[in-house]
Amino acid sequence: MDAVFSRRRFTVDDFHRIGEAGILDGRERVELLDGQIIEMAPIGSRHAACVRRLNRLLGTHIPSELVVDVQNPVHIDELTELVPDLTVLRPQADFYAAGHPRPEDVLLVVEVADTTLPYDRNVKMRRYGSVGIPEAWLVDLPNRRTEVFCNPSPEFGYAESASLAEGASVGSISVTGLSLEVCDVLG
Repeated sequence: MDAVFSRRRFTVDDFHRIGEAGILDGRERVELLDGQIIEMAPIGSRHAACVRRLNRLLGTHIPSELVVDVQNPVHIDELTELVPDLTVLRPQADFYAAGHPRPEDVLLVVEVADTTLPYDRNVKMRRYGSVGIPEAWLVDLPNRRTEVFCNPSPEFGYAESASLAEGASVGSISVTGLSLEVCDVLG
C-alpha cells in the first residue's frame, strides 16, 4: 500500500504561535509564504549597507508623516507574511502596534537582492503586485541596477517594470516627492 503524504500549510496565526512558543530560534530569519515557513538568506555586509543607506535616503526624501519600516513583517494574506527590506507605510497613530501592516497600508516596498535575486524578483515582487501594493523596487546589487515595478495586477504581479542603471533616477509614483539617484541607492 502506498502512503499518501500531504503538507500542512500554516496560517499567519499558526506562524505567530510557533514563534511565541519558541519552536523557532528567535535569531532565525524566516517568513511565511503560501503557508510554508521559508528560511531567509543571511544578510551580507553589502546588503546591510544598502538597507542602511536606503533607510537614510527614504527618511530624508519622503513626507514626515509617512513611516519607513525596516525589515519588519507585512501581513499579505492569511497564509503569507513577508519581511521586505524596507516599506513606506501610510501613517497610523499607533505605528501598527495593533497588527502588522497589510497591503493597503503599504505605499512602496523595497527588496535588496544580493544572493536572493531570482526569489525576490520572481516570487516576492509577483506577490506584492498580486495583492495590490502600488509600487515595488528591487535593488539588484550584483548587476548594479534598480528595478521598478508598478501597475499591480492580481494575475501577473505587476503589469509594468523598468530596470534602471547608474546615472538614472528612481522616481516613485506612490510617494509624493520621492526621487533618488540609482548611484546613491547602490552606493
